[in-house]
Amino acid sequence: MRNSSDVPVQPHAVSVAELVPGDLLALSESDVARDEWYVVMHTLPETPHTIRVTLRPPLGGRDHDRVFDRGHQVTVGCRRMDVAGIPEIASADLDGVEFRDGDRVTSLRVVDPAAVEVSYTRRWGRWHRDLEDRGEEPVSDTGLREEVGRAVESGHVVRHFPRPRRSVAGGVVPRRVVVTGVGAMTPLGVGVGELWQGLVDGRCGITELADEEFDGLPVRIAGRVPIDPAELLPRAQARRMNRAAQFAVLAAREAWRDGGFDEAGTVESGLDPERVGVSVGAILGDASVLVGGDRKLRDKGPRAVSPLTTPMTVPSQPASQVSLALRITGEARTVTSACASGTEAIGQAIDRIRYGRVDVALAGGAEAVITPAIMASFASMRALSTHELGSVSPSRPFAKDRDGFVNGEGAGFLLLESEEHARARGARIYCEAAGWGLSADAHHMAAPDPSGGGVALALRRAVRDAGGHAVDVVHVNAHATATTEGDLAEATALRTVLGGDVPVTALKGHLGHLQGAAGGVEAVATVLTLHHGLIPPTIGCEAQDEAIGLDVVTGSPRTLSARGDLALSNSFGFGGHNAVLALRRTA
Repeated sequence: MRNSSDVPVQPHAVSVAELVPGDLLALSESDVARDEWYVVMHTLPETPHTIRVTLRPPLGGRDHDRVFDRGHQVTVGCRRMDVAGIPEIASADLDGVEFRDGDRVTSLRVVDPAAVEVSYTRRWGRWHRDLEDRGEEPVSDTGLREEVGRAVESGHVVRHFPRPRRSVAGGVVPRRVVVTGVGAMTPLGVGVGELWQGLVDGRCGITELADEEFDGLPVRIAGRVPIDPAELLPRAQARRMNRAAQFAVLAAREAWRDGGFDEAGTVESGLDPERVGVSVGAILGDASVLVGGDRKLRDKGPRAVSPLTTPMTVPSQPASQVSLALRITGEARTVTSACASGTEAIGQAIDRIRYGRVDVALAGGAEAVITPAIMASFASMRALSTHELGSVSPSRPFAKDRDGFVNGEGAGFLLLESEEHARARGARIYCEAAGWGLSADAHHMAAPDPSGGGVALALRRAVRDAGGHAVDVVHVNAHATATTEGDLAEATALRTVLGGDVPVTALKGHLGHLQGAAGGVEAVATVLTLHHGLIPPTIGCEAQDEAIGLDVVTGSPRTLSARGDLALSNSFGFGGHNAVLALRRTA
């Protein structure tokens, strides 16, 4: 006989004398209607005229005996159960239990053979049936006790599973990675202080391109760093770096110093250079070097082309220059995945530390592509905003009147370490770099998948990689370039995965779109959001597009909710590259 719920119950009247162990038994017609059944565990003659029947719920529970006349009519389900496979269990007594986050409580109506177990998990002091459904109304500890108390009275078995201890899978436990330093060069100014204050104040760093080389272009606004980075570096060093590499070195050094290390480099900081790495995202790095070399070739001939043209053109120059500046020999990696480059570079560095390849890493993005040809190309694609400078930023994420992005430049870096390394040296920890997720749209060479399916996959993977759930997400730093299709696709994905109630901010109204550097700079901002407990406002979004359906923070900063610990930083690029970074608030 099969002992599974796919065998239908077929009520049939028999006498008690006909019962055998394994029979599925209902004591009355009303019990049949309520799907309340028991399994005959064994029978024993009590007197010449009566039989003692031991009953147990079909999905497990306590035994109880009933004495019947031999001729008494009962209902059986025409289904034989394996009595050895029915557990004898009792409900947990939850009175006085001190619950902790991560505990699980289950409730199963054991008298119904087709019942499905209901599970509650405690997260942020509340009990959830689905940790991925932010629309669910969780219950308190008191509410749960009352709910399961009523369940026990109606034939349920309730069990309590304390939070499991961390297990070692295959003898390898990935190390926790933490952020101990931040650095940035952005259109809001030099350094993280200028970036954060500008974001909180709602300041716009987008300006007009007044240089003669931009004359005649249909769009002449961009998010430009307001100082020549070469002026902040020794002249001999600066002339061997392209503009993106200069941004990278300055931002990486700031993060390095912010983490408490000696600016002279790894050895002077007491580090093994082979245990330190660099990971930088860049699309082109600095397109102007190649353009300038080509112009000199055409105007003055081959001898006029500098021998530095090739080494200063490659996208890997920012990573190599950071490693040179700080004498980092562990590795110097470059990631090129369109506008997701900076975020993916950080994710790769997280894994390099997690699995013991390095102990410390500088990771982020750098880009300098505000050139006439790049601007003209974006304008031909109709990807750039045509709004003019004024009281409202021309870059308008999630707004009704958004019409494209504003090109930008800069660099942003995180200093990442394994937690034990950081704590051993007494470092200040901003937050945990908890996880990351990648996906690909496979939809179009430039346009995003309007369903948001690829973005949603990257979001889920980042949360899962961080060991979290949707209910843990307290903030999202959106990619939101202010293109019509891109903002809608991202909003659709966020609503699908997280619902519409997570506070979202988008920073491209302040900065423009920093291309390969966007993920690095926005990761810095997300780290600071967790550290300060404050969400910067989105500027440029004077009237939100109703189709967005998100809680976009505008007007003024908002205090970060205490109920949750994960913040996500999103980056998506041409060709369907999707990358999401998950950062966790630490105590």
